[in-house]
Amino acid sequence: MKVLIVHNEYARFSGEETVVVAQQEILEHHGDTVSFFRKGSDRLNDKVLGRAAAFFSGIYNPRSRRKIRAMLKRHRPDIVHVHNVFPWISPAILPECGRAGVPVVMTVHNYRLVCPNGLHMPKGRYEICEKCCGGKEYWCVLQNCEQSYAKSLGYALRNYVARRLGLFRKNVTLFACLTDFQRQRLMAEGYPADRLRVLPNMCPVRMEVQEDSPGGGDYVAYVGRISPEKGIEVLLSAAKRLQDVPFRLAGSYDAMPEVVDKGSSNVSFLGNLDTKRLAEFYRQSRLLVLSSRWFEGFPMAIVEAMAHGKAVVAPRIGGIPEIVDDGETGLLFAPGDTEDLAAKVRYLWGNPDLCRQMGQAGREKALREYSAESYYERLIALYEEAVARNSRCAGRPSEQSPIG
Repeated sequence: MKVLIVHNEYARFSGEETVVVAQQEILEHHGDTVSFFRKGSDRLNDKVLGRAAAFFSGIYNPRSRRKIRAMLKRHRPDIVHVHNVFPWISPAILPECGRAGVPVVMTVHNYRLVCPNGLHMPKGRYEICEKCCGGKEYWCVLQNCEQSYAKSLGYALRNYVARRLGLFRKNVTLFACLTDFQRQRLMAEGYPADRLRVLPNMCPVRMEVQEDSPGGGDYVAYVGRISPEKGIEVLLSAAKRLQDVPFRLAGSYDAMPEVVDKGSSNVSFLGNLDTKRLAEFYRQSRLLVLSSRWFEGFPMAIVEAMAHGKAVVAPRIGGIPEIVDDGETGLLFAPGDTEDLAAKVRYLWGNPDLCRQMGQAGREKALREYSAESYYERLIALYEEAVARNSRCAGRPSEQSPIG
């Protein structure tokens, strides 16, 4: 199958980029042909010209539309797989796929289809906000959700235009949601249920036999960016209650440089780790903790820890309960509840045999549901369904958006 992947890369490497790379590799491994329509957000480093250009291109980018039209003619793909179109590509490319008769599958990595900043959380507040739901994007500006009125306005406008013109609803053949929680939220916003599918991300970790570290592990691990929406202050407060339990945090803390001085003596910040060091970091841990305050999309750290045979403590929020089976592969705690988090970590830390048992159950689930082969089978089934649906609809009146 010939696949054209559309992705606007972020300014910094993220979990979304990991998914795109892994998707390319598994498709090519199975003999499928992959081409890319890709742009980067590094131009945003220019604080004046870059951001001004991004303001308009996120709403409508005629160059991207012309480029996708040429690529569709040149590559003649069977499917277009969209990951991210903001800010440089823009959803204006989507009608071109319909005009070329090529079905579109879109992975819904976050909540941007219903929330302008994609987090359901204004910057600087870190509490769930759903005011923009139901076509009320203006709240992004009224609340200054991006802590910049120009940026908040740009985010609100691009969502408003895409919604009013139906650029996603009318031009995406199938939406690939990461969890059923995400699927339910799109349904509540009027996205048709018969075009919403659940396709969890695959785990990029090689799932060979894992050796457990002596004694069940030497520390509680955290993997991910060190930023407020991740509930880092909740994690640090829990760690202060557990002075005899070592915590090690792997991930960039550029967004919260001051946090290094706020951690108690039992907390270590390791920064970003390369692939080899990260695998060893998982292996030497006793359990993984996630403390997020936002809904999350599909936290790769959870499935990576499961693949390494580690128990997980995570908040009962968003789609996380679909990944972590409470009492079987880990424990869930009330979001933002420091005391509950500390209690769950204390319980598992004091029961290394239970950690191993939960870790093994998590590993079995990762092998069963999140392996590369499982992902590929689901992905190809999704592509085939999109192609079949597109063929059935070919003779019907077009629902494409009026944008020209």
